[in-house]
Amino acid sequence: MTIAPRTAALLEHRLATAQHDGRLPSVVAGLVRDGGLVWSGAAGTLDGRAGGEPADDDTQYRMGSITKTFVAVCVLRLRDAGRLDLTDRFEQHVPGSDLGPATLEQLLSHAAGAQAETNGPWWERTPGGDWDALAGSPVGRRFRQGRRFHYSNVGYGALGRLLEVHHGTSWSEVVRTELLEPLGMRRTTTRPSGRAAQGLAVHPFADVLLREPEHDGGAMAPAGQLWTTVADLARWATFLAGDTAGLLDAATLAEMCEPHHVVDEPGQPWTGAHGLGFQVWNVAGVRYAGHGGSMPGFLAGLRVRLDTGDGVVGMTNTTSSPALRALDDDLLSTLESEEPRTVTPWSATGDAGLLDLVGTWHWGASTTAATLRGGHLVLGEPGTGRGARFRPTGEDAWVGLDGYLTGEPLTVVRRPDGTVSHLDVASFRFTRTPYDPDADVPGGVDDLGWH
Repeated sequence: MTIAPRTAALLEHRLATAQHDGRLPSVVAGLVRDGGLVWSGAAGTLDGRAGGEPADDDTQYRMGSITKTFVAVCVLRLRDAGRLDLTDRFEQHVPGSDLGPATLEQLLSHAAGAQAETNGPWWERTPGGDWDALAGSPVGRRFRQGRRFHYSNVGYGALGRLLEVHHGTSWSEVVRTELLEPLGMRRTTTRPSGRAAQGLAVHPFADVLLREPEHDGGAMAPAGQLWTTVADLARWATFLAGDTAGLLDAATLAEMCEPHHVVDEPGQPWTGAHGLGFQVWNVAGVRYAGHGGSMPGFLAGLRVRLDTGDGVVGMTNTTSSPALRALDDDLLSTLESEEPRTVTPWSATGDAGLLDLVGTWHWGASTTAATLRGGHLVLGEPGTGRGARFRPTGEDAWVGLDGYLTGEPLTVVRRPDGTVSHLDVASFRFTRTPYDPDADVPGGVDDLGWH
């Protein structure tokens, strides 16, 4: 896809405006669609000074907590290979820490109750020790595991150690060989390499700068160590959009993007949740997945619309600013409004052999319509009541894909002559007439009938 010149100019202007109004030393951003980077831009200079070296799409920035998504994918690859289960306790794989009772699923989704930060000095600004030092500090839990969402950087330090125990090498080497190299992300590294931005803080009340330190986080590095470019981070966005290059099963990626634990902010509506490594947002009914990132001197963002695969990435070298999140939202909405996606023409691809399943059905005294859409049998309207799509799994066998009936079986029950008698949906009978006495309704139908 090629962005129209007018759209590109509009995106460049919005990027430049965000850099100026947000007082960002430099900022880079990119948009992805249909498996590729369709636009990228840069504004500002690497040192935040007039006449300094300009940022570009090959400039490295620290991605911060987006690092966690790479760690999580590597953990799920171990699960898919049969080497662990998400219900396993952490101590089954890494003994000797107070995090031992937590399950791997709880650590991945920040529901282990693990403390948010280390007990030592501000780990984001000081070099880190090894896992034994971190575990012996000791790290522990603030809440009973499984009770609630509680974001934990320490929990991802633990998951990084899990990768090391299983692979016999550093977590970063696991990420490099299993993900970065196969995806061609050659400019993503654990420390700045080549052209890289200086981490900076911008004074809240004056246009002056402070250099932020850069270091190796040690055992805490899996929580936020990686550096990357806008081009490389865009490749990770297309991975999240479904182009995994065979490195992760589509069903596993979907599982990672399910909302496992709601992010509950008192007094605020529930719009965010956390999956297995990825953050998930529900904005006016539209689902997004991705992750934010922050380390002293840097902010980063990754967000992909799950229904279309359109995504945005952005990075800046400042410690604190709301401008990047607002810019990411603005750029993605501009892409969607100025470059509407191509509409695939409708064509008749249905199976006429399934017509005996469509039409009006009754669940007790209620009425629902069955339709065939996109290869699915649809009862009612998905998202409303118990409406759901069903995917075929065999002859006269289907499985639910939505809401209450997700994962539940639908069986087409036929008469001896092959005609359809009724639908058995997770033991409920759907009949052509209300409480059809010939449809084996559980509990029977009163002999008096309707009266």
